[in-house]
Parts: sequence; structure tokens; C-alpha cells
Amino acid sequence: MTDKINKKTKGDVAHSLTKGGLGAIPIIGSLATEIFGLIVTPPVEKRRAEWMNEIADKLKFLEENRKIDFLELQNNEHFIDVVLQATTLALKTSEKEKIKAFQNAVLNTASGQSPDQTISQIFLNQLDSFTTWHIIILKFIDSPRQWFQKANRTAPSYMASSISTVIKEAFPELNNQDDLLDIIWNDLGTAGFHRTSGIKTTMTGEGVLSDRTTQLGKQFIEFISNDVI
Repeated sequence: MTDKINKKTKGDVAHSLTKGGLGAIPIIGSLATEIFGLIVTPPVEKRRAEWMNEIADKLKFLEENRKIDFLELQNNEHFIDVVLQATTLALKTSEKEKIKAFQNAVLNTASGQSPDQTISQIFLNQLDSFTTWHIIILKFIDSPRQWFQKANRTAPSYMASSISTVIKEAFPELNNQDDLLDIIWNDLGTAGFHRTSGIKTTMTGEGVLSDRTTQLGKQFIEFISNDVI
């Protein structure tokens, strides 16, 4: 029964992708068709195969450990919605961190550890618009002290500093990237994931290491994270 369900699931997803992906492009010239067939289609097919195989393997792991029931998932419209939306969006990126986040969203939904359909849809669209750095910085500001601890690094001690400074301390590759940091910070704020206005505002050393995420931001992090697999 498990093998049958797995095969059916892969087929359903592949069929949906074909209908909603390149197959939906209006009639185009033979040259364009040939070029896309040569350059674009093989990598897309590879992404599709890798995505479906990884999702199938992880769902099978959850099923074998009695975390999910395949028969129940067949009738779970929320899960089906998330699978189809996450699959479409995941195929658009090569960023491993984002792909893993989309996978985690599917797995968390399968195991009943996700927000309702409306919030799930919003979160998936938000994830689609984010870069890997958005995800990294959001997780960092959720608990800076804990981040340094997990990274086996000593948290910096400041008399006074800014959030921008402590982010650069954690991620030196972002030095001289003030414009990028401003964009990411504003994006996260617009999404409602933090409520701190100025990333360069001077505050106490204790203040820059305080948790910054809102409840919505924490919910988003939980949705795209999975410590089980």
C-alpha cells in the first residue's frame, strides 16, 4: 500500500507541474521551443525529480515512524494545497536553504504542525519572495544569544551598538553590505516578522542581543524549520 501511494503521489505532482509549468506557455516559435528544450527543460526536469524524490523519501520516513498516515493525507485538502504551492515555488529556485524551507513546510503540514490554510499560503508566498539571507537573518534575530551559542561562538559584549553591527559580527561577509541589509530589514519588517524600526539605531549592548521577532515571525520560522528530519 505504501509503495502504491508513493507512486501515485509522485505521478499526481508531476502531472500538476506539467500542466502549470512550461506546458502553460502560449504557442511559441519553433526556435524558442528548441532553445528552451535544449537549455531550460533538462535542468527543470532534474529539479522536479530531485524535489519529488526528496519529499517522497521524507514522507516515507515520517510514515514509518508513525508521524503521518498516507491514507489520511490523501483527503487532507490543506496538505494537498501546500504540496502543490510549495512544489511550484521550489522549482523556481536553486537556493538550497529555500528549497529545504519549502520541504519543511510540506513535512510540517503533513504532520499537522502548521498554521491554517490562509497563513500557510501567505507564508509560502513570503518565502518565495525572500532570499537565503532573509531566512538567515530572521533566524538570527529570533534569538541572537542562542545563535552564538549554537555556533560555538562568544556573543559580543557592547556598551552600546546597533543591530546592524551585531549582524555583521555574526556574518562578516555582510560587511560593506549596508544597502543589502537595509533592504532585507525592511522586507522582514513589512512582512510583520519584526517591529524594530532602525537597524542602525544605537542601543544598549543588552538591547542589540534581545530577541526581535514577532509572534508571526516565530510562527513563520517554525513553519519552515524541522528538527526531526
